[in-house]
Amino acid sequence: MKNGTKHSIVFFIDIMDNPNSKHKPSEEKLFSCKLCSLSFSYKSKLNCHMMVHTGEKPYSCEVCGSSFSQKGHLKTHKLTHTGEKPFACRLCGSSFSQKGNFKKHMLVHNGEKPFSCEICRCSFSQKSQLNLHLRLHTGKKPFCCETCDACFSQKSHLKLHMRVHNGEKPFTCEICASSFSQKSNYDKHMRVHSGKKPYSCEICNASFSEQTYLTNHIRVHTGEKPFFCEVCGCSFSQKGSLQRHIRIHTGEKPFCCEICGSSFADKSVLTNHMRTHTGEKPFSCEICSSSFSRKSHLKTHHKHIHDC
Repeated sequence: MKNGTKHSIVFFIDIMDNPNSKHKPSEEKLFSCKLCSLSFSYKSKLNCHMMVHTGEKPYSCEVCGSSFSQKGHLKTHKLTHTGEKPFACRLCGSSFSQKGNFKKHMLVHNGEKPFSCEICRCSFSQKSQLNLHLRLHTGKKPFCCETCDACFSQKSHLKLHMRVHNGEKPFTCEICASSFSQKSNYDKHMRVHSGKKPYSCEICNASFSEQTYLTNHIRVHTGEKPFFCEVCGCSFSQKGSLQRHIRIHTGEKPFCCEICGSSFADKSVLTNHMRTHTGEKPFSCEICSSSFSRKSHLKTHHKHIHDC
């Protein structure tokens, strides 16, 4: 009995010394916060919680000076300086500095999506993804620009928007030195140099450098014209075509010639007009080397002079 009693006592002490043990006794929450009424099983956890109210951050990083309310948070932060990522995925080799991020990553492999939207039943692997999704239903945009009052549903979107004001363009082309505020625009630009056209039409095999170009092209086959003029009812396959059409009704001519002051409703018409000043004739006949300021003039030349 003595040995059994001793064993029982040691086992209990081990549990109390190690709150993370799998063999936890039923925990009573005896320590309550007087400010917000949250309760805790251990006084040490209550003490950590109190720093939320006091703002106290006693643990400081010796490298960058950032401070934290808990020692564990400081320990995790230090990994950003060392680059250490001790939590590795055996399936794909990805590694993480925090165990929580590792657990979230593993949901990608097992396909588990435990967080569901009660409105449309879409499901997500992470609660943060669900929270972002819910803003589609609520229209909530909590991240606002202090310069122009534009608001966004995601903090990352606000960060991108701020580059409009500060002129930041962190993505630079190594070939022509053009710079861009967004990586997506940089990727599109790089296809100009590479000639890569990853978006292909399944009907005629035409390929395009951007998804939007393919979408517009598909309407050639389907005949779809989803953009309607509210004035006359004309419909168009592309939004840009509708915008140009609307100027017929409004009389707007936003494209002005800096030389003679003539204005035009369409930028392409201004481009053609500028050649009357510059004398530029970029369209050349491969048969007789005649050159023209407009592509339509070259086509007319081919038809009447060369009969082709």
